[in-house]
Formats: sequence, structure tokens, C-alpha cells
Amino acid sequence: MASVCREISLGADPAAVWDAVRDWGALHERLVPGFVTDTKVEGGARVVTFASGAVAREVIVTVDDEARRLAYSIVESPLGLEHHHATVEVFAEGAGCRFVWTADLLPDDRADTVAMLTDQGIAAVGRAFAGPA
Repeated sequence: MASVCREISLGADPAAVWDAVRDWGALHERLVPGFVTDTKVEGGARVVTFASGAVAREVIVTVDDEARRLAYSIVESPLGLEHHHATVEVFAEGAGCRFVWTADLLPDDRADTVAMLTDQGIAAVGRAFAGPA
């Protein structure tokens, strides 16, 4: 199983970043604007439209407010994933926070594509929270 892990330090209040992470239906507005262009919540899933036009269906596995950790799984996408499980975590760090995004996936040969997409996503998070804490 391949793993992709990316992190970024942000000068934003960890509570504000966590609030955007857990706002499941506003991904395109609050957490990764530009990278994601639309998010629709349908039952327990969200349908995510990316800037490329690709669409994925994701389900929440868990939301842990105390640990500031959200786990989700991509259950449908054009990537041909057999398995996907990801976590997003927000840690207080100095005057800001550290945002950590980890994905475990199969098949392994999709790791480069998932890494490229995660890099684009983490850059969008950085833009969304640029500025003073």
C-alpha cells in the first residue's frame, strides 16, 4: 500500500483552520478554493469537482474535534483507486498551526498522481490561510 503525506505550516489560528476542515460541504469555498470548484453533500457523502473537471465521491470515516482530525475515503473517482483512506490533521504550532494530510491508497502505481494532486491541494490550503494568525 502506498502512502502520501504532505504538511504545511500556516500562520493561522488552528481553531479557524480546523473549522474550515470540518465544514464538509464548503471545501471549495473555505479550505481549497481554486483546487476544488464545487462540493455537494449527498447523504453521508460529498461529491467534489476539481478544477480539472474530475469528480470524486468521498465519505467521512470520522471527525474528531478534540484531536482536530478528519478521516475520509474516496469511494469513486476517475483515478482507478481500489482503496483510499486519508486523514487531515491540524496541530497548534507556535503562533499558527501545522496542517498534515496523509493518504493511504491502492494500487501503488497511483501514488505519483495522488502525490501531485495532494501537492496542489496543500498549496491551495496555504493560499486560503495566507496572512497573519
